[in-house]
Amino acid sequence: MTRARCCARERRWLSPIAALMLASCALASTVAPEARSQLAPTGKLRAAINYGNPVLATQSPTTGELRGVTVELSRELGRRLDVPVELVGYETVAKLIAGLKAGEWDVAFLAVDPARAGDVAFTAAYMEVEVTYLVPNQSDIRDVSQVDRPALRIAVQARNAADLFLARELKHASLVRAADEAGALGILKAGSAEAYASNRQRLLSVVDAYPGYRIVDGRFTAIQHAAGVPSVRSAGAAYLRRFIEDVKASGFVRRAIDRSGIRGVVVAPLAS
Repeated sequence: MTRARCCARERRWLSPIAALMLASCALASTVAPEARSQLAPTGKLRAAINYGNPVLATQSPTTGELRGVTVELSRELGRRLDVPVELVGYETVAKLIAGLKAGEWDVAFLAVDPARAGDVAFTAAYMEVEVTYLVPNQSDIRDVSQVDRPALRIAVQARNAADLFLARELKHASLVRAADEAGALGILKAGSAEAYASNRQRLLSVVDAYPGYRIVDGRFTAIQHAAGVPSVRSAGAAYLRRFIEDVKASGFVRRAIDRSGIRGVVVAPLAS
């Protein structure tokens, strides 16, 4: 009996949760050749990893090893496709997108944004990250609703999800961009901005290191992180969407988040 048929028979008497966990065996055994060739056209899965965002991954400064939720998802996808995995690391999302145009990767894990939809075919989100503001302790800003006002400057990393969202939504405040998150924090510390916008996980780490700062109440958005492939690879995109729903339902994403130790992150709801 094939593995897929075995799984199907077992699901008839298992609980719904257990059945969802077993669904991955069928997914792994039914990869269409076209989907596999689009996800691994060189014979291996080249997975783009943004290690500049510790919510997604980190890189060891001594060994260069990449670790984190997106690394685990990449390896699980490669296992199901039965192909080797090559992790292609990027220190910023801007460089990751440049890598797409250069044909350097086959699948990526990045924040969903309409500006990227023409180049990337996204899955539904697998993870959500709250985004809010960091301010000096003496600031009169207590809530996210108090930030968008005239003459107020907000430091952000250029082209990350906070920048893209605020560039569309701000009515009065202005953005001060830096090449990376360390630079954006430096702008706030130098007094060249009154607030620093980033994901809650990163801001919690800043507060741990710099007691002179605090996170305001509330959030202005939640970043939805998804997987994606180059938009022309429709068969690969279809398989990847099923894969993401399966790893959410089975608890794989939750366990990967827990192992990574990241804060301010939740598993995204199943797609309707």
